[in-house]
Amino acid sequence: MIFKSKANKALDKMEDPRETLDYSYQRQLELLQKVRRGVADVATSRKRVELQINQLEQQARKLEDQGRKALSVGREDLAREALTRRSSLQTQIADLRVQHDNLQAEEEKLTTASHRLQAKVDAFRTKKETIKATYTAAEAQTRINEAFSGISEEMGDVGLAIQRAEDKTAQMQARAGAIDELLASGVLDDFSGQRGDDIQAELDRMGGGRDVELELAKMKAELGMGAPQQNAIEQGGQQQAQPQPQPQQQTQQLPKPGEGA
Repeated sequence: MIFKSKANKALDKMEDPRETLDYSYQRQLELLQKVRRGVADVATSRKRVELQINQLEQQARKLEDQGRKALSVGREDLAREALTRRSSLQTQIADLRVQHDNLQAEEEKLTTASHRLQAKVDAFRTKKETIKATYTAAEAQTRINEAFSGISEEMGDVGLAIQRAEDKTAQMQARAGAIDELLASGVLDDFSGQRGDDIQAELDRMGGGRDVELELAKMKAELGMGAPQQNAIEQGGQQQAQPQPQPQQQTQQLPKPGEGA
């Protein structure tokens, strides 16, 4: 039972109703062709019996003429023999007529069955095409709905491919950003010829640190936490901006002669 159930499930999954309908229609056409051949065979047999009946009737008429001629010339014995043979032919003709009637009735039955089967096949063909068209339309609508909802196999594969591409793109962007940061910090060397010296890097770091300190002091001043420090920073900046006076050179006086050192 388990094997049959699994086999039935597999067959149901593989079965295409359109192919099944086409196969059934083909089988009906083959059956109709067999019925038509049967009608032709019966008609052939009936025709052959008719030919035999005609031949025997001709022989019977010939024997009857021969009996008359023999009787006219006084040969009664020959006339009796001719009539005896004619009687035997009449019996055969009667049997053949019975066969002919049976064959004709069988032919009529097969002809009627052939007409009915032909009508049934034509109706099945019309219904088959209608069912196939309906199934094809339903299948197309199902695929469209699955594509819109994203649950179809093809769209699922496309979605996975897009997701993998987005993940790889994000990974490459993160790697490129990390390498840029490492190059900027000097951890990695730039072999493209745009390598900066250590002094410039140190100056850039000092400048960045001073900017941070100034921004921090400004924020403290806005919050009322570091006004004196801000003033001190600003005064320090002004002092650096003013030029420093040049120290005057003192003239060294040499001691006069006779004076002690």
